[in-house]
Amino acid sequence: MSGGVYGGDEVGALVFDVGSYSIRAGFAGEDTPKAEIPSHVGLIEEVEAVASMETEDSKPSIADKKHYIDTVNLKVARKGMDMVSFLKDGMIDNWDVFEKVVDYAYTKHIKTESHYHPVMMSEPAWNSKAKREKLTELMFEKYNLPAFFLCKNSVLSAFANGRSTALILDSGATHTSAVPVYDGYVLQHGIVKSPLAGDFITIECKKLMEELDIEVVPPYMIKSKEEVKEMSKANWQKREVPSVTKSFHNYMVKDVFQDFAASVIQVSDTPYDTSTAESMPTMHYEFPNGYNQDFGAERFRVCEGLFDPSVIKMPSFGHYVYLRCPATSMGKKSQDTSLSKDVPGNTMLGVGHVVTTSVGMCDIDIRPSLYSSVIVVGGNTLVGGFTDRLNRDLSSKTPPSMRLKIIAASSSSERRFSSWIGGSILASLGSFQQMWISKQEYDEGGKGCVERKCP
Repeated sequence: MSGGVYGGDEVGALVFDVGSYSIRAGFAGEDTPKAEIPSHVGLIEEVEAVASMETEDSKPSIADKKHYIDTVNLKVARKGMDMVSFLKDGMIDNWDVFEKVVDYAYTKHIKTESHYHPVMMSEPAWNSKAKREKLTELMFEKYNLPAFFLCKNSVLSAFANGRSTALILDSGATHTSAVPVYDGYVLQHGIVKSPLAGDFITIECKKLMEELDIEVVPPYMIKSKEEVKEMSKANWQKREVPSVTKSFHNYMVKDVFQDFAASVIQVSDTPYDTSTAESMPTMHYEFPNGYNQDFGAERFRVCEGLFDPSVIKMPSFGHYVYLRCPATSMGKKSQDTSLSKDVPGNTMLGVGHVVTTSVGMCDIDIRPSLYSSVIVVGGNTLVGGFTDRLNRDLSSKTPPSMRLKIIAASSSSERRFSSWIGGSILASLGSFQQMWISKQEYDEGGKGCVERKCP
């Protein structure tokens, strides 16, 4: 095979990019992933749900579970279906559900046997040694891969943007992180995380709807709706649905908020000011039940907490925790950054502060190269005006001697799938083929070889 033991022209490697919103999968060398599967899975544990699958001579067990995976299956209202995610803090936590999702990706999207293709998989920069070893063991033992490689998603994002040294600002569904990458290696001591990300914007949208007294009805509850002359009114009929769980209902409502945020919400170029925001044009939005409204100044207020956490008034946000965030490396002592219920929102770091704190924790010699390559990735960064506001905030905080350059891909797919694209590039390079952990190496060295081969 050309280019080394694996890969090359004959055997295409597969790339799996695991994110808190979705898992992306596809063949190396392609521009975009073949599949994007939500990281949430519908789970039913009732006996009735699987009784029809049982044979006559076997008895259904109470422990039987039925999983509903992918967008089409997830959004059907089913009695007793709970929504669960296999991730916790960006790391794989529920291994059974993760296996089900990978099985689904192979059978429904990739449509090939796992033992034919090497797999490149992304991982968060703060992944633990135990979880890395368990993932390696799973991929070799269950899926019988010919070769495997585990790579930090921030490193892959840097490669996708043609850089080996950069600061990766990744704002996804559950957290915003700044990860310094130097010569293709993550600087672990410089990782900074904040819980202010996509889910925070969803919570702010929910608060806005409560303020405006707007009832958000998810599509699964709507049988039909009629056009009304007054846009403030909605005339719709409720669909008869089975008694759904709270987690399913919340997931579907959250889906509406995410669409609302993508369509209407915008980041103000300057710190939020009511008089300035009121002069901006309004945006029209129609909710699933037919209710219409124009949104003005309030659409700029929703995102302000991302950049200025002091405006957040939310004691309920205290259950989030963010890690690895000492004050700076300027000789100050580390400070405890876990949040408690009593801590006000302004102890969390805004997006600009996450970047400057991360750079400040790195060696002074490499700070200029990090500031000159701040790469913005993640679905949450697609909110209108995000990069402009970040540029403004960082310009005021960056030392005058530093040259600041923010790199943000213009297309939404490049921003959302950046680490998958980086993996697609890396796994298809001829020079990379000698880097794989081969099945033979795994058989000889065990799961510990991932620490040696995958930095």
